[in-house]
Amino acid sequence: MLLVEKSKQRLTVFDGRRIVKQYPASTGRNPGDKRREGDYRTPEGEFYVCVKNAKSKYTRALGLSYPSRDDARRGLRDGLITRQDYDRIVQAMDNKRQPPWNTPLGGEIMIHGDRRGGRTTQGCIALEDRDILELFPRIPLGTRVMIQP
Repeated sequence: MLLVEKSKQRLTVFDGRRIVKQYPASTGRNPGDKRREGDYRTPEGEFYVCVKNAKSKYTRALGLSYPSRDDARRGLRDGLITRQDYDRIVQAMDNKRQPPWNTPLGGEIMIHGDRRGGRTTQGCIALEDRDILELFPRIPLGTRVMIQP
């Protein structure tokens, strides 16, 4: 399991309850939970690794399952997404696949390299290149990721 603590700008790798390693991590430039595309916030909640990109322009990238079922429920309730968008997101969650990243809720939230010593992101979680190179091969698809404020 991976734990991202936005307030501490830290990513922790767990093996069960045991801490394996901690890395400095940068998150979105705006505080709070992600609500929509372009808000420069990192989402909060429980996700899983749904994509691995070894050829990312940010060194390596682990794609997260945002928007989640909870995000879809909120988006539908607030009129941000259609029932069709909601159904597509829920179906992806049910099948542990990548949810649609092209809705007004945003998407393509990654844990990636190119942190450059602490710069903020547009909503992703950025690690130093050496850290994502170390982490990437050890994290399988489906790995649980918790993001806390």
